[in-house]
Amino acid sequence: MVEAILFASPDPVPLAELERRLPPGSDARAAVDRLRRHYEGRGVVLRQVGGGWAFRTAPDLAHLLSREAVETRRLSRAAIETLAIVAYHGPVTRTEIEEIRGVSVSRGTLDHLMEIGWIRLGRRRQTPGRPVTYVTTEAFLDHFGLASPADLPNLAELRAAGFLSGQGTPELPLKPPGSEG
Repeated sequence: MVEAILFASPDPVPLAELERRLPPGSDARAAVDRLRRHYEGRGVVLRQVGGGWAFRTAPDLAHLLSREAVETRRLSRAAIETLAIVAYHGPVTRTEIEEIRGVSVSRGTLDHLMEIGWIRLGRRRQTPGRPVTYVTTEAFLDHFGLASPADLPNLAELRAAGFLSGQGTPELPLKPPGSEG
């Protein structure tokens, strides 16, 4: 039953949802563990993505399914910077994004990131004005193959990959993913 639910779902399915859909007394966690072991070394694997479970193409076979496509829309530098700030500092307010970037954030940038489903509105801060916060989504985690925000690369890993070379980045305000801001 768990296998059928996961195969039929277009999105990762949280364990709580599997528990809800199984007959009383069923152990969804054990079923997921059995399935994960059963699919190891096969063409598809069962992976935890964000807060749920989903079947994905095995990494060693992904090249067989890739195809060249023209990318129709790239993210602007402002959108990339904003997304990175939300990913590393979320939940974060618009004012905090602007403080970190050093420039104002256009409404279109946040709207575009919400439109593609990578950020969403979070809880309002319990501070004067009750500003809304922004957080990354499960779609963001799924797109980048992350189980949780804690899997984001740290500053040393970004430097080692060449993303921060020559940019004078020692003072970048990156906090550990998953910590509150």
